[in-house]
Amino acid sequence: MTRQSRLCFAAVLGASALVAAGCSSMKTPATASVAVSAAAVDNAVGAGGAEFAPVEMSSARNKIALANRAMAAKDYKLANDLANQAQADAKLAQGKADSAKAKTAADALQDDLRVLREELDRTSK
Repeated sequence: MTRQSRLCFAAVLGASALVAAGCSSMKTPATASVAVSAAAVDNAVGAGGAEFAPVEMSSARNKIALANRAMAAKDYKLANDLANQAQADAKLAQGKADSAKAKTAADALQDDLRVLREELDRTSK
């Protein structure tokens, strides 16, 4: 081996080591991101997301499934990106569910107030 080919081989070997180290360092954040996003999906389900925001919940569930597949394939960047998207979809679903519940409660309160006003009007006449 010539000196130049040894230097080239060493450079390739060093670059490979850096890439391998970089990939393994991406695993931990991706794993955490997928776990946090899965919890966000569970929270959205518990808040009624499936009932009040079925499209967003379906999207969140699909993206979590794809993120898990990407983790299994060791594509940590894709897994992280999909997990972040799933978390955003889940939070949107939870927000829509919370909003719908608040609107239902407000409507019920308005109905109660209407009944009370009618009762007051009837008794004051």
